[in-house]
Amino acid sequence: MSKILIIEDEVAIADLEKDYLELSDFEVTIEHTGDEGLKKALEEEFDLVILDLMLPGMDGFEVCKQIREKKDIPILMVSAKKDDIDKIHGLGLGADDYMTKPFSPSELVARVKAHMARYNRLVNTNQKNNDIVEIRGIRIDKTARRVYVDGEEKNFTTKEFDLLTFLAENPNHVFTKEELFREIWDMDSVGDIATVTVHIKKIREKIESNSNKPKYIETIWGVGYRFKV
Repeated sequence: MSKILIIEDEVAIADLEKDYLELSDFEVTIEHTGDEGLKKALEEEFDLVILDLMLPGMDGFEVCKQIREKKDIPILMVSAKKDDIDKIHGLGLGADDYMTKPFSPSELVARVKAHMARYNRLVNTNQKNNDIVEIRGIRIDKTARRVYVDGEEKNFTTKEFDLLTFLAENPNHVFTKEELFREIWDMDSVGDIATVTVHIKKIREKIESNSNKPKYIETIWGVGYRFKV
C-alpha cells in the first residue's frame, strides 16, 4: 500500500483529504506544522507528499526545498494563494505540481494517482544495460536517471529529468506547452501552463552556458519548445 504524507494546518481539510485518499487504498499520515511535517518526511518513507503552502512555523516553500534536497519523491503543493509567483516559486523549488484551493477531493485523488503511477513506472524500470541519450555534450543516463553536461553531473528533479529526456528523444520536434504537460504530468494542462514554463527555465539554467541564448532548448514563439540538434 502506497504511503502519503499530508502536511496541512487546517484540520478539516486534512481529514477530508485523508478520507478520500484512504477510500482509494492509500495509507495516509497527517502533520499540521511545517517543522513536524518536514521531520516526518525525512525520517520515514513516503511515496508522495501533499504540502500546504501556508503553515505555522516553517512554511511550505522551505519544507519543499529541504525535502527535495534529500528525497526524490513526488511533492504536490496546495495553497489558497492564486498568484502565479507563488506557483512559480513552489515549482522552482522542486514541487511536481501545484493545486489552488478550493479544489474537489476527487481532483486531488486523480492527481495523486497520476503522479504515483508515473513515479512507480520510473522506479520499477529494470534494464540490464543503461539506456543512454547523448546530444552535443549532454549525456542522459535514463536507467540511472543522471545527467552530465560536458562531463559534469547536474542535479535534476524528477519532472525536470523527464521533460529534458522527452525533448532530447524527440529532437527538432516542436511541442506545445499543453502537449508537454499532458506527456510529462499525465493530466490536462488547463490552468497549469506555468508549470512547463518554470521547468524549462530550470532545465536551461543547468544545461545552457547562457540560458538567455539557449542552444539546446529553443522557444518557438506562439507555439512551444523544441530540442535542437
